[in-house]
Amino acid sequence: MSEDPHLPDLAAKPLGGAVLEANDEFFAPKENLLKPEQPVFDPNAYTDRGKEMDGWETRRRRTPGCDWCVVRLGIPGVVRSVVIDTTHFRGNYPDRASLLGTVVDKGENLGDAEWVELLPESKLEGDTVNRFDVTTPLRITHLQLNIYPDGGVARLRVQGEPLTDLRRLMGEDGCVEVAGSKSGAVVLDASDIFFSHPHNLIAPGDSQGMHDGWETRRRRGPGHDWVAVRLAAEVEIDRVEIDTTHFKGNYPDTCSLDARVSPDDADLDHGWSEVVPVTKLGPHDRFVFPIDQPVTATHLRLNIHPDGGLARMRAFGRVTDEGWRSFGVRWLNARTDEAFEREVLACCASPAWAAGLREARPFADFAALLEAADAAWAKLDAEDQLEAFRAHPRIGDRGGSAWSRGEQAGVGPADDATLCALEESNREYESRFGHVFLVNATGRSAEEMLDALTRRLDNDAEAELAEAAEQQRQITRIRLEKLVRPVAPEDGGGA
Repeated sequence: MSEDPHLPDLAAKPLGGAVLEANDEFFAPKENLLKPEQPVFDPNAYTDRGKEMDGWETRRRRTPGCDWCVVRLGIPGVVRSVVIDTTHFRGNYPDRASLLGTVVDKGENLGDAEWVELLPESKLEGDTVNRFDVTTPLRITHLQLNIYPDGGVARLRVQGEPLTDLRRLMGEDGCVEVAGSKSGAVVLDASDIFFSHPHNLIAPGDSQGMHDGWETRRRRGPGHDWVAVRLAAEVEIDRVEIDTTHFKGNYPDTCSLDARVSPDDADLDHGWSEVVPVTKLGPHDRFVFPIDQPVTATHLRLNIHPDGGLARMRAFGRVTDEGWRSFGVRWLNARTDEAFEREVLACCASPAWAAGLREARPFADFAALLEAADAAWAKLDAEDQLEAFRAHPRIGDRGGSAWSRGEQAGVGPADDATLCALEESNREYESRFGHVFLVNATGRSAEEMLDALTRRLDNDAEAELAEAAEQQRQITRIRLEKLVRPVAPEDGGGA
């Protein structure tokens, strides 16, 4: 396989990657695995334990099993390929290796994690950059590298598509930094990567030196250099920052910024509109460009004239409705089966429906998700539908989830007579049909809901089950939209 230069190393130490633990590191420490520089070899370097190696090396195993280490990714994401680099390990490299992945969210214990296989036990070659494709389409936060039976690995690289929970990155004003690697942005292409890679432009934190930025060679012909970035989501941009810190005699003379909205990364030559006109830059400084009229964008192209070096680029804005929908589809597609079903059950409390929706993954877009949700609901029998109904509170009750309370907001202003009538009609309905009265309450007043309840008391059992099922279908679609928003139901989400 060939390396994809557009995908970041999710485990990179500068992005926050770390080796948390290993069962053995007798000859060389586990931390070497994620060092950003290429491995080196000094034939004369020895320690009191043996030959000094630039990698992770375990002692010779004399019992069954394998050696292992656990890595926390700097950026959670979907792993697409892995490099298990055995450079300089010639007579002491592992025979085979495998890779497991898991998701450990904040506050959860790694010891309780459920691991999935990303790379089956695979043959390694010594003194070689061993590359492997990974096809498991799940979001991962932690990896376990297993080596069989023992030996040394110089470096571990984990290329993948970043998938950070944007909902947890929003500021109180709703603003998100959407051009950063920690948010899920990706550098797609650049005119020149001679001195350093443009991935550095969107790295977290402040630049540590010229090596930690993007610098192009000296241009001797016409034109200018540029870099194209896919943002974490579709966003309305209201501020951009360009940083030339550490670049004093080699900063660009001017810069400009273009934006576009596109469903994919194809054809980076077209579709751009100017956001920041050609503007003078200076050495070792940070330049802030407020956008008076927020610009909708999924991609940015930074142009530098004619060449030079930059430390960082930042873009801030608010995720659009379409941005949240697109993010939500990526998020749900990449969840484990168990996590997916747990999340969507907040939208419709039928396990059979959640399982049917899970089987329809992956979803091409949000419209496909809604279509699949309708199709899964249509396949359920009456008992499965009733199970979903039982999760809803009565109309007028103050309990239930935050979503339910938000959806029933129209009950709040009702007078006592209307509330009493709702309570009495609810009891009559449940006595007649054997389940709670279900109505899509979003945007309806208490009086409107009471009128619907009174009308439906005249239905026969079959007609009423069909009408209640249609109301659940509508509620589910509304809640799927809420599911991808910044506030989850347990955190106080509402209508």
